[in-house]
Amino acid sequence: FLHTVFQVVQRLSCMALKNKIFLVANLGTKQPCERSDPGCPSDGRYQFNTNVALAADGALLATYRKHNLYFEYAFDTPPEPDYALFDTPFAGKFGMFTCFDILFFEPAVNLIKQYNLKQIVYPTAWMNQLPLLSAVEFQQAFATAFNVNILAANIHHPTLGMTGSGIYTPVKSFIYHNMESYGGKLIVAEIPVITADYKTNLEKTPGRVSERGKEQSPPSFYAEMMYDNFTFVPVWGEKGELQVCANTLCCYLNYRRAVLTDELYALGVFDGLHTVHGTYYVQACALVKCGGLSFSTCGQEVTDATALIDFQLWGNMSTPYIFPLLLTSGITLDFADHMGWKNNHYFLSKNRTSSGLLTAALYGRWYEKD
Repeated sequence: FLHTVFQVVQRLSCMALKNKIFLVANLGTKQPCERSDPGCPSDGRYQFNTNVALAADGALLATYRKHNLYFEYAFDTPPEPDYALFDTPFAGKFGMFTCFDILFFEPAVNLIKQYNLKQIVYPTAWMNQLPLLSAVEFQQAFATAFNVNILAANIHHPTLGMTGSGIYTPVKSFIYHNMESYGGKLIVAEIPVITADYKTNLEKTPGRVSERGKEQSPPSFYAEMMYDNFTFVPVWGEKGELQVCANTLCCYLNYRRAVLTDELYALGVFDGLHTVHGTYYVQACALVKCGGLSFSTCGQEVTDATALIDFQLWGNMSTPYIFPLLLTSGITLDFADHMGWKNNHYFLSKNRTSSGLLTAALYGRWYEKD
């Protein structure tokens, strides 16, 4: 096994050298351990889900062992998080982590903050979960939230819902999402190196929600979205102002629909511990297209929409870590006109999406409450 890993790394090294490229690859590695180590598995070795980074001269630059495993029974968690980074002559420092790591503070967020990283390489085998966690949607949101460039390479396996690789910047993306065919695709793009932090332009965001007159608020209802019990209000009519709350979180929406289509949308809120397929605390405000016209279909996986909506969405989030999601028909990405903090509320606004709106959401991760 060790011999095989050595052969694989050797071949990767030759590829990097021959093509004069930096190369990051994901592979399984093993590490022998002593019986005296209380964590040592019965077969006397640890197995890790590992990334290796190789330089253009073939040298091994860095290794990273995945910290947040996702039903990977063949692999062990390293005792301490690895903080893996390497230097390049063309874009400075790159950091790396793997798949499920992107949802947690350790090591992904800590790595970026501690080393002030601006470029990330990210191998993944991501199973899309609409409406809030499809691969391209969340990878884009992460690049936006942390003001980093992300090079994300996903396994392409449509029947497992694994599709969606891309090169993401905070303002533009180059993606490949294809559920039809089995062929992969090489994504090539020239993007600017991010050097300094910039502040999001908040000049044009609205203040607090205006006091509503005597209009009746539509009825709230509960529906399951991605295994969490969301509280929703329907988004009816051509325009309006809505509010929906759960625990300490209140979400607000001002909206105007260009044309009234026969599609049901809803504004949902969730503030709690997500416990299925991983345990992590989520604060979410989400405007989603429902699967049908009945309330019970809100929260279902939807891939196509025709409604063009102008909106301002905001919430009194308790965590600074907000991932702005904006997904449009056919699993395509759009970019907000404005987003960021104002008066302890996080805002996301858009005048007219490029195609039908699937999801516009503030996905907050309250890491301390995990």
